[in-house]
Amino acid sequence: MDGAEDQLVPDQHRTTQLTPPVRQPAPQPASPSASPPAPQPPSASVTPSVRQPVSEGLAGAASRSVGDAERERGTRRRPQERAVRRREALLDAAVDLMGEGGFAAVTHRAVAQRAGLPLAATSYYFSCRDDLLASAFALLVERELTQMRASLETLPPGALDALADVLAEAYAFDRPRQLGLWELYLQAGRDPALQSIARAWTDGCDDIVEHVLERAGYPSGRSEVRFVTTLLSGLWLEDVVEARPESRERARDVVARALASIRPGRRLDP
Repeated sequence: MDGAEDQLVPDQHRTTQLTPPVRQPAPQPASPSASPPAPQPPSASVTPSVRQPVSEGLAGAASRSVGDAERERGTRRRPQERAVRRREALLDAAVDLMGEGGFAAVTHRAVAQRAGLPLAATSYYFSCRDDLLASAFALLVERELTQMRASLETLPPGALDALADVLAEAYAFDRPRQLGLWELYLQAGRDPALQSIARAWTDGCDDIVEHVLERAGYPSGRSEVRFVTTLLSGLWLEDVVEARPESRERARDVVARALASIRPGRRLDP
């Protein structure tokens, strides 16, 4: 029996070893080159985010870009508008001074005082006095031509005398301003920088007279236009300088005879 027990023990031992224990896999050593995973930030909310469609996201980004661009343009526009207003105030002051005291009255100090701006403003917007005078002359010409066009927008029907009256009156407005205008016009004969502005004035007057003659049914070629414009300019200068009481009536009579001389099929009465 003892020998049988000695033989059974190893068999029982072998029987208990038939089902080996489940072993957990050993952790693999980390590679020296691998970096540890970055810690994930804690989620602020467990509610899943709702993804917007791609088209809506692009539209929102575009809208924000447009809004930012408009705000940037508005920020730039404000200083520019302020600069334009200040420059216009200086030019208005120069034009007023020119009408009151002529060419010599326009100085940087006088213009700044009249405009209510610092003296440095004139030097900032105009490099020198000649630049200021040229800009004032250009503004005078622009305003004069605009007023002439407005006064001749509506023409009287047909009658020669009525047309002559309108043309004569179109050149007779603010005498002080016109004195400054003519003074600068004569100064352009000595200053090449003013000549292009003086020519722009002459060309503008020619365009206005051409338009008037054409609408009234008169010949409006180059020679007829220059004839009428030169006559009106001479009468205009005479009236501004001499200021005779009867100058307007004389001007109407002369303009009427000039229109009669270019009317088709009409002869000038002796």
